[in-house]
Amino acid sequence: MRKILFIVLIVFCVLNATSQNYKVSKKIAVAGDDGWDYLAVDDVNQHLFVSHGNVVNVIDIKSQETLATIADTKGVHGIAIANDLNKAFITDGKENAVTIIDLKTFELIEKVIIEGQKPDAILYDKFSQKVFTYNAKSKDATVLDAISNKIVKTIPFGGKPEFSVTNTKGLIYVNIEDKNEIKTIDAKTLEVIATWSISPGDEPSGLAIDLQTNRLFSVCGNNLMVVVDASNGKIIKTLPIGDGCDGVAFDAEKKLAFSSNGIGTITVVKENSESDFSVLQTVITQKGARTITLNKTTHQLYLSTAEYGAKPEPTSENPKPRPGLIPNSFQILVVEDVK
Repeated sequence: MRKILFIVLIVFCVLNATSQNYKVSKKIAVAGDDGWDYLAVDDVNQHLFVSHGNVVNVIDIKSQETLATIADTKGVHGIAIANDLNKAFITDGKENAVTIIDLKTFELIEKVIIEGQKPDAILYDKFSQKVFTYNAKSKDATVLDAISNKIVKTIPFGGKPEFSVTNTKGLIYVNIEDKNEIKTIDAKTLEVIATWSISPGDEPSGLAIDLQTNRLFSVCGNNLMVVVDASNGKIIKTLPIGDGCDGVAFDAEKKLAFSSNGIGTITVVKENSESDFSVLQTVITQKGARTITLNKTTHQLYLSTAEYGAKPEPTSENPKPRPGLIPNSFQILVVEDVK
């Protein structure tokens, strides 16, 4: 009997250790009523950068207080953190510019005007010390030298680029939304060296990577997460996710991928091995929480959203009206394992 009880106890402990119970643990109110897009964590200083209309809100993660509001970032979309250079690079979609900020003082270092049209997502690659802005309208990437802040190249894609990741060893991967592809960029030559179809995935947006197993996680508009071998483009697995996804984050320690779905959920996918993936949990968040970022230190997830009002009646001028935002309701959701 003691042996049986001991075995039962071991099984219980193992199951408890591997189980996940992610929930919204808190909400951080942020001033302002404009829209939002990407978020980024400065892991070194434990600051959260939030795109918000025409400004970027900088939040102290521990105190949850707004430390700074970076103005003059018209149509802001993406933020890339370069701790080794003490810089943040921000895309200003309405100005076709990149705003460069000091990470400690939040003061403006420089605003760089680019030829790329409607810069959206942005990536800092420490390996090459280059910044890549992904330009939705001109369907290309503008490459900046992150040290000098000078433009060094434009990389054409022939399709609309979305989010991007680096393998930290010289390769950059980027989703091409309107072509259902992932393109690979050589960070040394700044050339596209591979193009892979991710069909049946359609309209890929968010992208994450497991650096250990070399797996890419691409989340798509047709409610699929496509897991891809980053060495050859082979599709390993497709998994169901929620509607309205625009972001995905990967926790390397927990081997979990998180798809942020605008419908108001997070789909949690477990990487059991490099060839075995499964949906572990569906987390209830809030409508509109479609982008996501991970705090690698605390394992907390952050998502932006706001409260929505009633949907207006359709008119001939606006046959598909969207509900407006309730004033003073913009907030950051903090999601974590609360077991």
